[in-house]
Amino acid sequence: MVEAVQGAGVVVTGAGGGIGAALARRFAAEGARVVVNDLDGAKAAAVADEIGGIAVPGDASAIVSDARDALGGIVDVYCANAGVAFGGADPGQALDEKSWSLSWDVNVMAHVRAAHELLPGWLERGSGRFVSTVSAAGLLTMIGAAPYAVTKHGALAFAEYLSLTYRHRGLKVHAICPQGVRTDMLDATGSAGDLVLKPTAIAPEDVADALFKGMEEDRFLILPHAEVAGYYQARAAEPDRWLAGMNHLQQKWEASQ
Repeated sequence: MVEAVQGAGVVVTGAGGGIGAALARRFAAEGARVVVNDLDGAKAAAVADEIGGIAVPGDASAIVSDARDALGGIVDVYCANAGVAFGGADPGQALDEKSWSLSWDVNVMAHVRAAHELLPGWLERGSGRFVSTVSAAGLLTMIGAAPYAVTKHGALAFAEYLSLTYRHRGLKVHAICPQGVRTDMLDATGSAGDLVLKPTAIAPEDVADALFKGMEEDRFLILPHAEVAGYYQARAAEPDRWLAGMNHLQQKWEASQ
């Protein structure tokens, strides 16, 4: 059990289902007061009712003030979980400006905006916890999903920046980087997801378990799929070999279409 969670004010964005709902349920089970956010108000309300939380529906980029008010003025833990995933196998020829713009806004800028609102209070108190749901795509990449892979790298970079800049002032930051998770988002990845992610996909609850273990151990990088650590090391040690391997996977995917 993470003792600091008991009685804490927690916000989880994108919590109407999938990983977000699993995080909201786990925080509530550990004694936290949870704000459930989702763009779909009905889904947010359903999860909030289930866990005894507070539904604050709306755009994840603009709910910090309302969430803070709902928690009595203090947010102790902010889970930047809302995300979108778009494909784009050949961004040079199939550029979809709307997909890129929305990906940047939700996957990166929503985190930046939340931190901008939360940091003054956290730094004044000397405590706060920012949890970023990134993806293994942020450490590695993902075939057939240029906007997703690129913006998840951005989300990881921002989480790293927060940690290295403010950890000595009491801010704890965690970046969750799973591979496939059995959610609607995984189902939407199509044949690329079927090839790369579904064979080792885990349940959303496994992601929540990994986060709580990581919080207990005060770790920045949370890897629900342990094998991702090896892939990440291989990528750094021999980037050309790693890229060749990913290109082989790309070719295998193209051949299956």
